[in-house]
Amino acid sequence: MVSPVEESDIAPLRRIIARDQVWPRMAAAYGVVNPVPPWKSSLDGLCDALDRARGARGVPDLGQRRDDEDRLTATLYAGLPYPENQLVALAHTLVSRGIIDEGELQQRLEAVRARLEA
Repeated sequence: MVSPVEESDIAPLRRIIARDQVWPRMAAAYGVVNPVPPWKSSLDGLCDALDRARGARGVPDLGQRRDDEDRLTATLYAGLPYPENQLVALAHTLVSRGIIDEGELQQRLEAVRARLEA
């Protein structure tokens, strides 16, 4: 059994939160009326992929991910709106459980930012 997720600080996630670029604020700033962030479908797809990978070594199942999400969104990420808190909680779970490491997460975040700013 995989141990519960640590509620410790993960630097790349802390930096994301510090930017305070939650969807309601960003949508309003750019005149976007869609209440659903454009990345929500990717988040849902990642969750579906994790569901299909159940049983793979180290991959948390739906129940574990939901327990992690519930605990993290009530504590570390309580200040974030949904679905940002869901996204950050999932990233926290994947790092804390060793699916990806902080360095890899940071590299992926930088790649996304570079595409957005291109």
